[in-house]
Amino acid sequence: MHTADTILTARPRRRGNARAAKLAARNSNAEPTASVVKSGQAGGKLSPLSRSDIARIYDTALDLLENIGMADATPEVTELAVMAGCHVDDTGRLRLPRALVEDVIAGAAREYTIHGRDPKHDLQIGKDRVHFSTCGEAVQTLDLGTRDYRPSSLRDVYDFARLADALEHIHMFAQTVISNELSEDVLLHDTNVAYALLSATTKHASMAVMDACSVDDVFAIAHMFAGGEEAFRKRPFFSVGQCPVVSPLKYGVENSDALVKAIKYGAPVEFAVVPQSGATGPAALAGNLALSTAEALAGLVLVNLVSKGHPASVGNWPFVSDLRTGAFSGGSGEEAIMAAAAAQIINFLDLPSHTAAGMSDSKLPDAQAGYEKALANTLAGMSGCNLIYESAGMLGSLMCCSFEAMVIDNDMLGSIQRSLRGIEVTDETLSFEVIKEAALGPGHFLGNQQTLELMETEYLYPKIANRETYDQWHSSGAKTTREAAADIAKEILENHFPVDVAPDLDAAVRARYDIRLTAEVMRPGPRM
Repeated sequence: MHTADTILTARPRRRGNARAAKLAARNSNAEPTASVVKSGQAGGKLSPLSRSDIARIYDTALDLLENIGMADATPEVTELAVMAGCHVDDTGRLRLPRALVEDVIAGAAREYTIHGRDPKHDLQIGKDRVHFSTCGEAVQTLDLGTRDYRPSSLRDVYDFARLADALEHIHMFAQTVISNELSEDVLLHDTNVAYALLSATTKHASMAVMDACSVDDVFAIAHMFAGGEEAFRKRPFFSVGQCPVVSPLKYGVENSDALVKAIKYGAPVEFAVVPQSGATGPAALAGNLALSTAEALAGLVLVNLVSKGHPASVGNWPFVSDLRTGAFSGGSGEEAIMAAAAAQIINFLDLPSHTAAGMSDSKLPDAQAGYEKALANTLAGMSGCNLIYESAGMLGSLMCCSFEAMVIDNDMLGSIQRSLRGIEVTDETLSFEVIKEAALGPGHFLGNQQTLELMETEYLYPKIANRETYDQWHSSGAKTTREAAADIAKEILENHFPVDVAPDLDAAVRARYDIRLTAEVMRPGPRM
């Protein structure tokens, strides 16, 4: 097989003209590379489960909710549920009748908008549209250029959000790490994380509060950044996501309370359930899918009892264990297919879906991280999952986030989105006349007008993946993928400050809350 380089080498007299044509095309008015893919590419081409498989899993989930029910429902949720037709059994479990769950599904939101701070980052959620987001709440950060993990900090919260803001294939930013130095004071931690996220990105920002008592204050800060509550409710560019269920089949009291409070602020909610096979869920993959689907529907019932039709995506996140140790295995092949199947089930119910993928077990941004992340993110995207969390930056089975990994993963997500776009087959793209012209003429397509026109609209060019010859790569420093990613991360972190926080706004927030993010780290300069 001949590559473009071997063809050019075989025809040296045409090399200059072809290269000049390529350069001319790149300098023309052709659309930028980012136009090759976009947020919301259509998925749904992969179906790991048959329709009969889905029906059996769904039926089992409804049986679990009706005949076993949910423990530890809060008084508010219990009151709303009983008024809607549920009942509390002799053991105190809240039973959710099949008919009620199906009525909730019928009345739930089908599509909605996740607003960016900048409208260009608005995401249309629902149907088969696929978007990629960060997430994780890891407790450690991998230092740039080292093999060393350290406790994550408030500055890391801010820096990861700024980095993701500059990476075009990451569509939304959900909190990737916690601020360890503030974690003993819940309100201090949560208000500082909210401030850091709102100060760092023009994409939609999401976080999980440590306690329901923080919800009012984090939304108060969001209102200040929006210019008031009314303006925020028109375009809620900040949200709170929680895990309202403790597997198996219990509501988590604090997270349920936090979710209920967040709903009342009008922002969309992305709740998730995370039963882990062999630990908090059955080892059988189908059984864990049945449990996660039941728990996800219990979360949907909670949301819709509080506010019918509230914008929410259903987070079906069945996790997998390495049964030799019981440890979470986010990078396994089982996890990849489970995430895809979980999204397929929610999409089958015509509900907005989200799941987790890209949760590598590798400790560094290496080959293991690459294949684990690519497999899981691709399968989740091909399944048509609307919002894929954990998709970039995460290492060490969700214990760590890495700046270099986030940059590398951005390249990967671009390639996955290009795969989702697929191949357009039309009379024009079948290229009969183009093939005829080349076959009867120069014998190649390098200078063909179609080639020049499609360079920037049909093909996506990576920023990290190296396509140079060995000699070119070696002479330019022979950098590894991680080293190249570190250079990009450093440049972004030193120079990219997308949110200009007005002095009066900053002063107002700092006067009301004890904000620990200093002015020095919020302006350009070398990253210490």
